[in-house]
Amino acid sequence: MEIITIIFLTVISLAFSIFIKLIFFSPTHKLPPGPPRLPIIGNIMWLKKNSFSDFQGVLRDLASRHGPIITLHVGSKPSIWVTDRLLAHEALVQNGAVFADRPLALPTTRVITSNQHDIHSSVYGSLWRTLRRNLTSEILQPSRVKAHAPSRKWSLEILVDLFETEQREKGYVSDALDHLRHAMFCLLSLICFGEKLSREEIREIEEAQYQMLISYTKFSVLNIFPSVTKFLLRRKWKEFLELRKSQENVILRFVNARSKENTGDVLCYVDTLMRLEIPTEEGEEEGTKRKLSESEIVSLCSEFLNAGTDPTATAMQWIMAIMVKYPEIQRKVYEEMKSVLSGEEIKEEDLGKMSYLKAVILESLRRHPPGHYLSYHKVTNDTVLAGFLVPRQGTINFMVGEMGRDPKIWEDPLTFKPERFLQNGEANGFDMTGTREIKMMPFGAGRRMCPGYSLSLLHLEYYVANLVWKYEWKCVEGEEVDLSEKQQFITMVMKNPFKANMIPRRR
Repeated sequence: MEIITIIFLTVISLAFSIFIKLIFFSPTHKLPPGPPRLPIIGNIMWLKKNSFSDFQGVLRDLASRHGPIITLHVGSKPSIWVTDRLLAHEALVQNGAVFADRPLALPTTRVITSNQHDIHSSVYGSLWRTLRRNLTSEILQPSRVKAHAPSRKWSLEILVDLFETEQREKGYVSDALDHLRHAMFCLLSLICFGEKLSREEIREIEEAQYQMLISYTKFSVLNIFPSVTKFLLRRKWKEFLELRKSQENVILRFVNARSKENTGDVLCYVDTLMRLEIPTEEGEEEGTKRKLSESEIVSLCSEFLNAGTDPTATAMQWIMAIMVKYPEIQRKVYEEMKSVLSGEEIKEEDLGKMSYLKAVILESLRRHPPGHYLSYHKVTNDTVLAGFLVPRQGTINFMVGEMGRDPKIWEDPLTFKPERFLQNGEANGFDMTGTREIKMMPFGAGRRMCPGYSLSLLHLEYYVANLVWKYEWKCVEGEEVDLSEKQQFITMVMKNPFKANMIPRRR
């Protein structure tokens, strides 16, 4: 009887506490509007009914009905989505520190990021600042980027060889994205490990990276109630962890080889990671610093290789598809090159004189950004955006693809028109960082903006310029370039890859 009384009093106390909280401590602002949801399940059933595969279309439809800021629930946690550029600027630039955090990573993500010890997923704080500063001040500083000009020329030769081989064997080029990815990976592996690895070694690292990406999608079920899946899906967890171990073994072989040759000079990304010290974390002695673990170095190398390869190669695929689909644009790019080149070979210092080439690349990034969403952001504390609550326990994301195609900003936004980015064009004075205003943000904006955006733009200009300078790219007879899109891992690629004939230029 006494136990029943205690239970009864406990229930009454909890109910009274909840009532008091609702009456006196309810938030003055509500979450942004969104579709109806079920308790615990959230909106996930509604999303499935409305074509979960076309998530961007679903969000576009919701925004047309609910406004530029909406809420979805997957489970009990709110996920807020923003489609408006002004709200994106207010959040990411004007209130950048508040919106710069990351949510707690999913269990599989924590494995491949060494418990969020990479630049992309680390929470906003001293660890993130240390890792990002190491990359920007060491590898991405202008003098070091310039020093890798011979490396870019080397990877360009690899790319040209791949294209020419396919042209000879098939009579046309059809695997442009794979070739572009491999060439970029060759370049990034050199910058990462400090030496020109053999094609076999590069392919080995590529395969390890690719298998990890595949497994991340394949084993997404492990993130659902992880305390349960770790027991019920032990074999899947074992398989996933073995793939991670295999990736570590491959990358560490090249890291350790670099360690033995290290002379103290910083020549590559691995050099910086081996000497880097990160700040004290919870559970460690206060005020101390420590070296990165082997697993953390692998996660940072993996992040560097992926971030520098896939988005840039994807953007380059779109640009080259545009060159094939619109011969007049390709002709203008080529004619501009002939007028500004100081010799027969394209040098990186010539790129700054090619305003039309740059306009083509920016227009492609507007019309076909490699990523149509940012990675999830999280606010450091409950805050208000557009009069609505953005809670700390939720996430917020921004629809990059929609902002670049907003008819309120861009005239006839679905038309490919490089002239927008020329002098006196509608985007004249455009700022990629979005500091003044956001018109598009293919690299993000604010404190979490991609730190390597300048390097990516250099690579796009250099490789596209050389491919157009060396060859005329023409449609295969009977084929058309289809600019439809599909999601592949983290990027939006061509649904139907283009085919082209590459014809050597005669000068």
